[in-house]
Amino acid sequence: QVQVVESGGGLVQPGGSLSLSCAASGTIFSFYGIGWYRQVPGKQRELVAAITSGGSTKYADSVEGRFTISRDNAKNTVYLYLQMNSLKPEDTAVYYCRYSDVDRGYWGQGTQVTVSS
Repeated sequence: QVQVVESGGGLVQPGGSLSLSCAASGTIFSFYGIGWYRQVPGKQRELVAAITSGGSTKYADSVEGRFTISRDNAKNTVYLYLQMNSLKPEDTAVYYCRYSDVDRGYWGQGTQVTVSS
């Protein structure tokens, strides 16, 4: 079993920066990938950025060049970070971390990011 916990959301003005963190801990032995997703009311959850166990990264076109994903490993825990720069109002959403092993994925509870003046 894996527990996923996000932190770091909040309110920021347009053009500002914010960092998100995620810790996936538990039975970490078949780690496949980990990523950030976001969702706004009435829309589907969408991929923001992800990184595989091998270090390959993928970004949504809308955040390419503004967001940076990074990962760190410790015993029984995978840490995931998202540095968000040049934030726009359309980045407002609940951001979720998803840890994936070869069998299934595990979601965190989400953290709200609001970009507004």
